[in-house]
Amino acid sequence: MNRWFTTALRPAVVRRSLGVALVVGSLLIAINQGDRLLAGQGLDLMKALLTYIVPYGVATYGAVSALLAKPDAPGN
Repeated sequence: MNRWFTTALRPAVVRRSLGVALVVGSLLIAINQGDRLLAGQGLDLMKALLTYIVPYGVATYGAVSALLAKPDAPGN
């Protein structure tokens, strides 16, 4: 478990996951809350936060899983 978190906190993994979260999260905000924004009602902040956290988690999970599955990964 420690190896998983160490890999998840690598700067390259964090940077890539943040990029994915920014792009995917922004698209989802536009799709899911665009009508509220156009009506001038503002964002539902809790939903907006989760909209960015979920893609970050998915991207991080995928990256860490791929890195740890490589035959030359430490501990394999």
